[in-house]
Amino acid sequence: MITKRIIPCLDVKDGRVVKGVNFVGLKEVGDPAELAKRYYEQGADELVFLDITATHEHRDTMVHIVEKVAEQVFMPFTVGGGIRTVQDIKAILRAGADKVSLNSAAVRNPDLIREGASLFGNQCIVLAVDGRKRESGDGWNVVINGGRIDTGLDAIEWIKKGTELGAGEILLTSMDADGTKNGFDIPFLKAVRKEVHVPVIASGGCGSLAHFAEVFEEDAADAALAASLFHYGELTVGEVKQYLKEIAVRL
Repeated sequence: MITKRIIPCLDVKDGRVVKGVNFVGLKEVGDPAELAKRYYEQGADELVFLDITATHEHRDTMVHIVEKVAEQVFMPFTVGGGIRTVQDIKAILRAGADKVSLNSAAVRNPDLIREGASLFGNQCIVLAVDGRKRESGDGWNVVINGGRIDTGLDAIEWIKKGTELGAGEILLTSMDADGTKNGFDIPFLKAVRKEVHVPVIASGGCGSLAHFAEVFEEDAADAALAASLFHYGELTVGEVKQYLKEIAVRL
């Protein structure tokens, strides 16, 4: 089995890391740079930083905070939130990020994926997709603006298009599972994996060591992302990796 990655996620609002359930009821959990340093020292494979209100508030990502975080970590670092133009991508990469995560802006302007991949390489462009199961139960829709707007777009079709345009990785968040700690959305992840040939990061719902094992044993993702479990000290990255070493996670 190819090595799997463990990725802590910093959801940032007003310069502080926050966490909620289904994207609401946000509670402050700490300073981004301090948490980033902690996870780097624990052996995280990568770090994801999402400015979760930048798009909704129609402002740019907090570049100065990205710079502070980048100073603390020496591992792949992905930044998303409020990135709307090629100039924004350039600014975030200059601030120390290795990759940018495109979500709402890519839905509104799919050409941003193609332009970004063409200028900076496919490996720099992560297509972040927040998906919610349709009431009919026959698939998932893309939701944007931090879960506030249901676009009506079919998530699987959008992801296929995004990879065709040049996205080198998919960050897939299940809105139904987010913050619930009931486990990753395996059916959603598998539906995506079946259709694309780029790495898929599972996000939303992780609540235990068993959930990390499940997502990899089911071969539903290439990487597993978690937030509150790590932020509240319920688990360390090292503990997760020790538990998973039987299934070839990097130690």
